[in-house]
Amino acid sequence: MRLGDTDVSRIGLGTNRLTHTRENIELIRQAVGAGIRLIDTAHLYTGGQSEQTIGDAQVHDRCVVATKGGFRPGEGRPDALRAQIEESLRRLQTETIALYYLHRVDPETPLEDSLGAIKENVDAGTIRLAGISEVSIEQIERAREVLPITAVQNHYNLSERKWDDVIDYCAGEGIVFVPFFPLRGADSSAIAEIAQRRGATPTQIALAWLLRRSSAILPIPGTLSLEHAKENLAALEIELTDEEFEALR
Repeated sequence: MRLGDTDVSRIGLGTNRLTHTRENIELIRQAVGAGIRLIDTAHLYTGGQSEQTIGDAQVHDRCVVATKGGFRPGEGRPDALRAQIEESLRRLQTETIALYYLHRVDPETPLEDSLGAIKENVDAGTIRLAGISEVSIEQIERAREVLPITAVQNHYNLSERKWDDVIDYCAGEGIVFVPFFPLRGADSSAIAEIAQRRGATPTQIALAWLLRRSSAILPIPGTLSLEHAKENLAALEIELTDEEFEALR
């Protein structure tokens, strides 16, 4: 699928548990070598070690590295966001962050003010694409009044469906929808039955369901295992039938 001006595979890699070790630096390199084209991190993940590890892996020229800032109340202030963006640039060892999300809408700061700080960096060339996380359609539309929104990252999976309207809105507007915690709900008997019949894993079926749910969806399952990353990518080859999709819906 298209993410901004870049073609990416429709399954990425989440890194919220990634710590700074030689093994994990190599994991990132090998995951990109296996076909991962979107790596998702955040300023707060593992106290900054996730970004640092990805920076040391030096994969910016082969994939989109997305990060986020402004998670806690008060961190959506423009000065706080500017500081986090600077820190992320340094940890990731890059002059331009490919995709930067406002991690949460700050209850203490107008959304437009938070996004204004991100727009400053887009205009300066230190951020290429902007996104927003855990938001409603109304908030996305407000955000788009400030700057173009390339991606929306909300909590969505087989057991959490409250953002169905946001997915459909994103599909209609050409915005990529990135579900976080995409594998929750993969332990149902219905999934187990389909997985057994197809010779697949339950997580592969859960990912295949998300991919079938909308062409706008790009899941980012997290793993610290290259084997699991390859297993997740293999879900791209699974096309659920109408009956299978409806059985899980």
